[in-house]
Amino acid sequence: MPSVHRSAPLLKSLPPHRRPQTDDVVAAVGWGTAAAATALWLIQPFDWLKEKLFKKPEPEALDLCAE
Repeated sequence: MPSVHRSAPLLKSLPPHRRPQTDDVVAAVGWGTAAAATALWLIQPFDWLKEKLFKKPEPEALDLCAE
């Protein structure tokens, strides 16, 4: 049984010269990657990411003044 994509009928309704080609998809992925890399370069949220992703939970502090 061949694998049929859900979008196949939608794409078949387009004229052959208007259907997205493999090169179009590759170009879109490339531009998306470039846009994401540029956004990371401009914003540089690396300290925030390190804090959110790799922060070890601190053990609860002992309350010595309550004695």
